[in-house]
Amino acid sequence: MSDDDVLTRSLDDVQRRIDTVLTQESARWTAVDPRCAAFVDTVTAITTAKGKLLRPRFCLLGHLAAGGDPGEAQAVDAAAALELLHSFALLRDDVLDDSPLRRGAVTAHERHAKDHRARLLRGEPRRYGEGVANLAADLAHVYADRLTRTLPAAARAVWDETRVEVTVGQYLDIAVAAEGVADPELSRWIAVCKSGRYTIHRPLQLGAALAGRPDLADVFEGYGLPLGEAFQLRDDLIDAFGDSEDTGKPTGLDFDRFKMSYLLSLAVRRDERIRELAAAPAGPEGAARMRELLVVTGVADEVEQRIAHLVDQARRAVADAPLVPRWRTELTELTTRVAYRDR
Repeated sequence: MSDDDVLTRSLDDVQRRIDTVLTQESARWTAVDPRCAAFVDTVTAITTAKGKLLRPRFCLLGHLAAGGDPGEAQAVDAAAALELLHSFALLRDDVLDDSPLRRGAVTAHERHAKDHRARLLRGEPRRYGEGVANLAADLAHVYADRLTRTLPAAARAVWDETRVEVTVGQYLDIAVAAEGVADPELSRWIAVCKSGRYTIHRPLQLGAALAGRPDLADVFEGYGLPLGEAFQLRDDLIDAFGDSEDTGKPTGLDFDRFKMSYLLSLAVRRDERIRELAAAPAGPEGAARMRELLVVTGVADEVEQRIAHLVDQARRAVADAPLVPRWRTELTELTTRVAYRDR
């Protein structure tokens, strides 16, 4: 079986595991009360909607590169748990960012608020929609945690740290945005904590721990932290310059929500005109002007250069590491796909 077939089969196993969990849960709770179908299906919709399975992929690659058995059930469960944790983070992020779209579809809180208005229910539609979405996020988190309950202690420690990091990162993200703090290094740390670690670094460590190779923790930190940062910096550039048709979500939200990404905080420090624009919601004209200034001041190019440096750093971290050679090659090639994607 080719390398691609091994990884594809394992990812298919992950998707089937997720589908089985959510199908069984939907049937179970719908039997209690039909209302529960829409609730559980909120998790299902975001978990199965055109996702890249990036976090499960890195978990499985960490496991395989460490010499783990491709068919190990615990590796599949851990990878599935990471995707459900991602669903938790997306549902919560969309509420925190008040985002109307995710993966080309109406976000959960918007969809449930619309349903509230259509059915003329009591109370405030927005609070109802956000409440349902937040509870669905909690449900995804519980399902994820349940899939990890039999993990050995070393792997469970990685899993627990992952959940703490993503939650603290989310808090700091909104706190810094509310305060309007323009600190590039703090923004960089938040991006790594909120997204980079749980996207690449921790999944790789989790997979290696399941293969009985906790000694690879430093190798995967050396690879995962810079590539995770590059991943988030690309997200910042996509938000600023991307096309909503391609990304499946609105672009320019960082401008409108005062999100002090590394890109924006660097720009605010750099140019008075950008500081003025960042002091109020951007709107279409302000966003267009902001994009123009990010280019002419050299900020966008500086971020691109940092991405290139981080990719090189990640590649060097695994170049001579004691990994299974064919999977080391896959990790090296994956750096380009992660750091230079367009969505």
